[in-house]
Amino acid sequence: MPDDTLWYAAYGSNVDPDRFACYLLGGCPPGAATTYPGTRAAAPALDQRPFTMPGRLVFAWHSKTWGGAIAFHDPDGGGEVLSTAYRLSPATFSDVVEQEMWRDPGADHDLAEVLAHGRQVLGPGRYETLHRTGELDGRPVLTFSADDLSVLDHGEPAPAYVATIARGLRHSHGLTDDEVVDYLLTADGLSDPDAVRRAIA
Repeated sequence: MPDDTLWYAAYGSNVDPDRFACYLLGGCPPGAATTYPGTRAAAPALDQRPFTMPGRLVFAWHSKTWGGAIAFHDPDGGGEVLSTAYRLSPATFSDVVEQEMWRDPGADHDLAEVLAHGRQVLGPGRYETLHRTGELDGRPVLTFSADDLSVLDHGEPAPAYVATIARGLRHSHGLTDDEVVDYLLTADGLSDPDAVRRAIA
């Protein structure tokens, strides 16, 4: 049987493997207000790696789960976005997308368009535009974001959300606290280094 697994590049709170486990296995991450059912496979990722993709990190919208702005990937923005890449089956990736949109897992998305052309709009939701953002070990790397970031108000994320991203950056990329602060301040929506330091302490 051919290996059709792919990599999902997580750049927001899912950059933290412990937080992402709530999508895979079910549960409520610390500091959040949503309990996730988990994927149909109910199994850990097949592998995980640090991954850097082109673009820009943007904090915008207002999340009921976190009580503040959340992260979006602008693939056309200058710079680099740090992520944790998780190797998943297409079905598990589809289940992650569904849970991001507060839907129950179970839908199998046809990913042919994003795999062939680099972009695919599944729907109007904030995380329903897929992007192919590179390759890792010969497999495609996909991520998702909003279709049009210009219509979302930029804002400050909640401290718990920032702390979750910081844990992921330390774990996957080995960043120090100072490096975490410097990286996050390159994003649109964050401007107070002292607030970031307090959040990740």
